[in-house]
Amino acid sequence: MTQAWVTVREWLERVPLSLIQLAMRIGVGAVFFKAGLLKYNSWEFTVKLFEDEYKVPLLDPTVAARIAMIQELTIPLLLFVGLATRVATVPLLGMIAVIQTFVYPNAWTEHLVWTSILVFLLTRGPGAISVDHLVGRWIADANTAAVVRRAT
Repeated sequence: MTQAWVTVREWLERVPLSLIQLAMRIGVGAVFFKAGLLKYNSWEFTVKLFEDEYKVPLLDPTVAARIAMIQELTIPLLLFVGLATRVATVPLLGMIAVIQTFVYPNAWTEHLVWTSILVFLLTRGPGAISVDHLVGRWIADANTAAVVRRAT
């Protein structure tokens, strides 16, 4: 390997993982949030899509549309700030599974990208730039303080 490549690789490896995790949370969250806004702003059209094109089994189209819209408008907010991030990934992964299976089976490339990001966040967490990280530090500090109090 040339010295220039080693230098570039070392420079790239200095990019904090927490910045990448933040970008992942915002990127995948934005996709779902935008879809939720479209559903909200064109409700009648959304219900028609669920009746005629999406045809999610076992659910009334209006109910399915409302569930999708509510999830798409709320869960991304959790991702944006990094609050309950691991839990927030689960319903989005479920939505992707339903969309892939019943609605757009040929859109697997987009679904694979979204799933990969969400599985990364599920397994590795939201990163240091998140409310989850702050809460974790607060809990750790409180536990440390409690141990010190008990020891004295």
